[in-house]
Amino acid sequence: MAAFGVSISALLAALVVVSALDVVASTPAAAQAFTYNPRPPKPVRPPAKNDGQMLVQATEVDYDYNNSRISAVGNVQMFYNGTSVEADKVIYDQKTKRLHAEGNIRMTDAEGKITYANIMDLSDDYRDGFVDSLRVDTEDQTRMAATRADRSSGNYTVFDNGVYTACAPCKDDPKKPPLWQVKGARIIHNQTEKMLYFENAQLEFFGVPMAYLPYFSTPDPTVKRKSGFLMPGFTTYTAFGYGVEIPYYWAIAPDMDATFTPRITTKQGVLLQTEFRQRFVDGSYQIRLYGIDQLDQGAFKGQPGDRQFRWGVDTKGQFALNDKWVWGWDGVLLSDYFFMSDYRLAQYKDPFGSFLSLPTEAISQLYLTGVGNRSFFDARAIYYLSYSGNQNQVPVVAPVIDYNNVINNNILGGEFSYKVNFTNLTRETAVFDPITAQAANPLNPLCTTTSADPMARTPSQCLLRGMPGTYTRLTAEAQWRKSYTDPLGEIWTPFASVRADAINADISNQPGVSNFLPVGDTQTVRFMPTVGLEYRYPFINVQPWGTTTVEPIAQVIIRPNEPYAGKLPNEDAQSLVFDTSNLFAVDKFSGYDRVEGGGRANVGVQATTQFDRGGSIKGMFGESYQMFGLNSFAVADVTNTGLDSGLQNPRSDYVASLAYSPNRTYTFSVRSRMDEATWNINRFEATAAANFDRWSIAVTYGDYAAQPELGYLTRREGILTSGSVKVASNWVVQGAARWDLEANKINQYAVGAGYVDDCFVLAANYITSYTYQAGSQPPALSHAFMFQIGLRTIAQTSTTSSSAGVQ
Repeated sequence: MAAFGVSISALLAALVVVSALDVVASTPAAAQAFTYNPRPPKPVRPPAKNDGQMLVQATEVDYDYNNSRISAVGNVQMFYNGTSVEADKVIYDQKTKRLHAEGNIRMTDAEGKITYANIMDLSDDYRDGFVDSLRVDTEDQTRMAATRADRSSGNYTVFDNGVYTACAPCKDDPKKPPLWQVKGARIIHNQTEKMLYFENAQLEFFGVPMAYLPYFSTPDPTVKRKSGFLMPGFTTYTAFGYGVEIPYYWAIAPDMDATFTPRITTKQGVLLQTEFRQRFVDGSYQIRLYGIDQLDQGAFKGQPGDRQFRWGVDTKGQFALNDKWVWGWDGVLLSDYFFMSDYRLAQYKDPFGSFLSLPTEAISQLYLTGVGNRSFFDARAIYYLSYSGNQNQVPVVAPVIDYNNVINNNILGGEFSYKVNFTNLTRETAVFDPITAQAANPLNPLCTTTSADPMARTPSQCLLRGMPGTYTRLTAEAQWRKSYTDPLGEIWTPFASVRADAINADISNQPGVSNFLPVGDTQTVRFMPTVGLEYRYPFINVQPWGTTTVEPIAQVIIRPNEPYAGKLPNEDAQSLVFDTSNLFAVDKFSGYDRVEGGGRANVGVQATTQFDRGGSIKGMFGESYQMFGLNSFAVADVTNTGLDSGLQNPRSDYVASLAYSPNRTYTFSVRSRMDEATWNINRFEATAAANFDRWSIAVTYGDYAAQPELGYLTRREGILTSGSVKVASNWVVQGAARWDLEANKINQYAVGAGYVDDCFVLAANYITSYTYQAGSQPPALSHAFMFQIGLRTIAQTSTTSSSAGVQ
């Protein structure tokens, strides 16, 4: 073995080889075949030094002084500035200033690109040369091969009979064609322009030609951002007919870009769409602009879209003040509230996560958020833009401020925390919701704004979901709790809290509102001190097969009655589901506008079994008692929150839950609420899920008793199912459906199939979802079909077709 180091400029040819093929390494080019070659470990390199020094190792090194040639033969390794070249033989001719390498050439650059070849012959100034039997594997898993590559004028490289792919070769059959590849008779790379020009190119799937282009060009893959046209997209909808989108991307500067996406429609002309983005060191923002000069505004006769020009603006941004604080905004402004839905500019969410329709509103907000070690601050002003036309019933929230903090030091031996909430909102028109069959009858709309009878909207017929006017509330609450265990193993947790609310409600005297709330300007201060004690006594049983813990739990809470119960607005505490998850909550209301009062005792038992071989069972059963004072859940407010909840009686309904996981594959859970007197089931949910290597399924059954005080006049029963099957290594079929057992029909469903791997995406989804209409119209059941195809590093496109009909 011999080694030598030289500093002559001629031996920079090794680096020339790297440069000559650096662009080639990620070029969509050509090759006749790819084989599976697991990437071997990179050779150990000496420390990189940019001083012109080169290390050459070989079995034999010959100096031909007469012909001015240096030859390295046998296991040649050349190292220079983090780049290595391996070959059977390397010859450098000092007279012609050319570097010639032969046999099993393998070059690895500092970025991880690996180039294979049989022959390399290049000039030391990098202007001319050729490479035979070229193959390149890049760090980002793209691959390229060509029978020959010729470089001239120091700028142009021509690849003959080349193939490019971003797919890995088949491990089991290396000669098998990749999933897709691009072949070209000639591929010309202009290094100055960083562009690739393909001549007589064809796209193949599994070796079968699928598309032919006599000529096309694209930026080389070393370019992360370059101006040019993107793949088109297709969409259809009743309002505008068929549409095709042809995006153009403009790389304005390293920190900003824009995309222009005109959508040419068959019925309404051209919808212009522009998106501008800019990034800074501490954040980024983007702006979307939409506009269309409609050809047929008569298609929207009698609707807000019955105008010639329609437009929209959508913007968002976020910036960091430091490592703890960020501020940002979201903003939407439209010519009319139907614009987004008419042109399907608001996108569907994941159809398999849940049954969500197209968004019914957009959020414009300005926010400031800070996160500490044990604290959180959030302040924002929010404007909800309704897509359904009920803008006067949507509140403007400006501002809403939340601050929570847990003191790091113990106080009186326990943990002390406090939180503050400030909310100010304004609504123009009251929001009524029917709770009787008569009120819900479209021919007798007692609970709509079209009813002229001011006494029509009464608490026996309607709920007041949103009050008209301005509502301001400041809430501050301090909490303390401490846990200790006595010598018998009993766990005692005393706790105390005090809460204060300052409320100002300026309620408009609109028809029917006075039946629910006092109209005019009202100021109120509300205090709620609380003390309580929680007791737990866990019993532990250890067996050879596992450990079981049975834990009786009792909780006693002492406090005065809820001040002004049911006589104040309720905007954020309208949802209440009583189950084991909130059995031991000190305040079971979901928001700040209601506060639980009166003495209460919560009792129950929790049992957990953990099996040594995996798996567990966890169950809980309990009940809540109103010991003294006013039961807040028996008091009707503007939304009847608490009524029909199971907590409205002195003795609550029984609540129970059971969860069983025998292993990581299966999970089963049951939640139930039973009438305290009759044991009739008022609420029941059961979920079963299985997750295997190739398929998964989840089924949820729900059975809910009528809750007439909340507007649910009949029993509800249904089944929601979702699942996916991996039919092949990369093929997945998935779907979901909701079956209304009372109506005995499937009212919503989604199905889809897709192929996904590291180089190719193919997906198709069919979705049904509800789109809510303006005014009192019933929701429309929308149908949408979405198709997507993508070739990694080449292009991606999609098409959407949707329609809607009133159900």
